[in-house]
Amino acid sequence: MTRKSLPLTSSEFSSLLERIPTPFYLYDGDGIRENARKLYSAFSWADGFIDFFAVKALPNVNILRFLKGLGFGADCSSLPELLLAKEAGMEEGSIVFTSNDTPQEEFEAAIDMGVILNLDDITHIDRVLETGRAFPKRICFRYNPGPERTGNAIIGNPVEAKYGVTKDQVIDCYKRAKALGSEVFGLHTMVASNELDENYIVETARMVFSLVKRIRQEAGVAISFVDLGGGVGIPYREKDDGIDFPSLSGRIRELYDEMILKEGLGPLRITFEMGRAITGPYGYLVSSVRHVTHKYKDYVGLDASMADLMRPAIYGAYHHITVLGKEESARDHIYDVTGSLCENNDKFAVDRHLPEIKRGDVLVIHDAGAHSHSMGFNYNAKLRHAEYLKLDGRIYKIRRDETYSDYVRTMLPEMEEI
Repeated sequence: MTRKSLPLTSSEFSSLLERIPTPFYLYDGDGIRENARKLYSAFSWADGFIDFFAVKALPNVNILRFLKGLGFGADCSSLPELLLAKEAGMEEGSIVFTSNDTPQEEFEAAIDMGVILNLDDITHIDRVLETGRAFPKRICFRYNPGPERTGNAIIGNPVEAKYGVTKDQVIDCYKRAKALGSEVFGLHTMVASNELDENYIVETARMVFSLVKRIRQEAGVAISFVDLGGGVGIPYREKDDGIDFPSLSGRIRELYDEMILKEGLGPLRITFEMGRAITGPYGYLVSSVRHVTHKYKDYVGLDASMADLMRPAIYGAYHHITVLGKEESARDHIYDVTGSLCENNDKFAVDRHLPEIKRGDVLVIHDAGAHSHSMGFNYNAKLRHAEYLKLDGRIYKIRRDETYSDYVRTMLPEMEEI
C-alpha cells in the first residue's frame, strides 16, 4: 500500500494559492533528492553507477540542473533534449543519445557534442558514416529481444516494437563498430514501461548479462557498460507498492557476481535511464473547480485539461486525486473529473469516488512528476501552465505560464510565398 501525501501543509497550500493562479505544476525537490539518495545508496556497490535521467519525463533545465547536482546524467531522444542537457551542465560522458528514426543532422550534432551514441538499428551504422564524421570511439546499441520477452501495455510487445536491433543482428552490429574503430562498447535495452514487478527488472538484467557473454564470444567485443533502461514504475494507485531500490539492487548484484565477475567479464559499469521512478511521485497538478454539473452523470469541471495532463486520456492511466481541505472526508460521491477541451475523453478520472465537491474547491492530481507537463499540447489553443519547485522550505518558479504571444510567435503575420 502507498500512502498518497501532499508536499505542503494545508496552510502552506492556502498561502501559495493566494499568490499564484491555478492550474500549475508543483514539484517536491526535497522528495526527489531523498529518492535519489536511496537509489545511489542502493547501487553504491556498482563502481561508476549512474542514472541517465530520461529527459523526456521532465524536460525543464532547472530540474536537470538540480538532478545533475544529485549525480544524474541525461538520456536524450532529440537534439533539443541534448541542448537542454548541455545547458544544465551535463558532461559528455554523462549524456546518452538514444533516438529512433533519427534525422541526419541530429546524428551529426550528437557526434560533434561527443555524447554517448546509442544506435537503435543496424542501418544506423551507415547513417552515422554518412555524416562524414569519424565513427565514434564510444558506441552503444539498443537491443530488442523479440519473442524472448514480453512487454507491457505501455511499451507493447517487443516483436511489434519499432525499437532496437534483433537477436540475429546484434552480433554484426558490434563486429562492424569494432572494425570501424570503436573502442568502448555499451549495451542497452528497455522492454517495459512503468513496471512494478521487480522480477521483470531482474530478468532484464539477467538477459543483458547473458548477452554480454555472447557478444564477447561471438564478436570479440568486451562490453564496458550496460544500460538496463528505464521502465521502473511508480505506484499510481494506493493499493500498489513501488519498487524497493535496495531489494532490486541486491538481486542484480547477485546476478552480476555470478554472470559477470565469475565469468571474467568485468568490470562492467551498471547504468539505468530511469525518469518516472525518479521524479514521477513528486509532481502535482494543482487545479481549481470551475463547475459541478449534474447530467446523466455528475461532473467536476477543472481549469486544467488534458492539454496539461494527457496520460488518463491516452492510456486510461490512473492518477490519485486529493481535494484540499477534505483529505479526511468520506469519498461518498462519484464523479467524472473533466477539463474544458472539445473532446469527450478530456477526463482526469471516470467514476471516481471523492468527497462532495463544490465550485471553487482545489484538486491536487498526484504522481504528475513525469510524462505529464512534458506531454502537454495546444489543442483548442490552450496555453501551457507554469511549473514550480519546492526545495528547502522555499518555492521557486521554474517555468512561467505560456502566453498568447508565445503561442503565435511562430505564425507569420502574412502568408509568405516560397
